[in-house]
Amino acid sequence: MNVSQAIHERRSIKTYDASHRMTEAEIEQLLSLAMLSPTAFNIQHWRFVVVTDPVLRHQIRAVSWHQAQVTDASLLIILTVDLKAWQKDPARYCANAPEAVREYLVNAILGYYKDHPQAERDEGMRSGGMAATTLMLAAKEMGYDTCPMDGFDFDAVAKLINLPADHVPVMFVVVGKALEAAKPRGGQLPINEVVIYNRFE
Repeated sequence: MNVSQAIHERRSIKTYDASHRMTEAEIEQLLSLAMLSPTAFNIQHWRFVVVTDPVLRHQIRAVSWHQAQVTDASLLIILTVDLKAWQKDPARYCANAPEAVREYLVNAILGYYKDHPQAERDEGMRSGGMAATTLMLAAKEMGYDTCPMDGFDFDAVAKLINLPADHVPVMFVVVGKALEAAKPRGGQLPINEVVIYNRFE
């Protein structure tokens, strides 16, 4: 399957084969591909919480409007971001760059995020969204279906997974084998309504 096919065929699936298990190799492959997603300054501040404990998954389902895919999909990934990743040894994000470039980038990182909590959060959400898209398209290419989810109590989930105070949840992505096809697309807007050249009139 090529990228165009994966984009066309990716749909949000709600019903999964609860008996299917992904192999460790498949999970590692999927997460390794997700880790190639872009982030500002290469900070890589996403943290993928892979929930394998069945009791915890049922607890999470209880605070996710009891949506079946939380427990039935082969994989539940809670995508979170470390809002303070920029403070944590920022030189490691450009470790392979020449020293002058590394020094410039570290200063740029500190200048961009220091005392700018909105920038921290906005960048985290952007990065999390890109990582989620990579996860879903990579999963589709691997023969799996997915569903991005924000229908859950963010505070309750954060507590259940013991999320550090400087991290925030972005969304869930569930991955597995579909039992039912997605319903027909609800209707795409025309391209001339969503693509604007140069400026709004």
